[in-house]
Amino acid sequence: MISMKGRIHSVETCGTVDGPGLRYIVFTQGCPLRCIYCHNPDTWKVAGGKEEDTNDLIEDIKKYMSYMSFSNGGVTVSGGEPLIQADFIIDLFKKCKALGIHTALDTAGSVIPANIDEILDLTDLVLLDIKHIDEQKHQDITGLSNKNTISFANRLNDKGIPIWVRHVLVPGYTDQEQDLDRLGQFIGTLSNVEKVEILPYHKMGEYKWKALCLDNELIDTNPPSAEEVDKAYKIVTSYSPTLMK
Repeated sequence: MISMKGRIHSVETCGTVDGPGLRYIVFTQGCPLRCIYCHNPDTWKVAGGKEEDTNDLIEDIKKYMSYMSFSNGGVTVSGGEPLIQADFIIDLFKKCKALGIHTALDTAGSVIPANIDEILDLTDLVLLDIKHIDEQKHQDITGLSNKNTISFANRLNDKGIPIWVRHVLVPGYTDQEQDLDRLGQFIGTLSNVEKVEILPYHKMGEYKWKALCLDNELIDTNPPSAEEVDKAYKIVTSYSPTLMK
């Protein structure tokens, strides 16, 4: 069987948060974003991680098919930013679909490869991480514009591909009410959003920043409270009645 190689950071065999059911999650290596709150900065370098081929991954994935089938789970490709390894995703997802496995793509949409439509034709669900709705603030916290992300969200809507929108709530950076309201308005224009997740910033990746000698400007920033997360969720979903609690 023809195989495609990719750069992989790690895999998680029974994930429960990156898509429905039990998931086999492939974390790819490499990311163009430099999010100030990233908890896996060790995924940034494209040349990092280890090389794996899709045949080997599929053979490992097969071991967990009964769990995925029982829980309505599947395979999720995350990162890093998986879309910088577009051909690898296509090959892996083709092999997943041949086995009847549900496929999910976890991305910030910051990279739009030329063969994106071929990828999306093989994708059952997209977990779309919208870092910030304001372009300048997005640039400030990630190093890049959010134009690709917004364009990608609209492309997914036009193609009718289900998405879960994710937004990391970082006190002082991504929690301003006017920005959350704008995000909610944008989400309200999309007809394919099945779920919105407000993910609280956490400090579990701080040791990686220290180990990599990176300047962590959030060292004194504390995670948001449960009440703040709930408030943000209500604002962001206020324009989408089917999503509101």
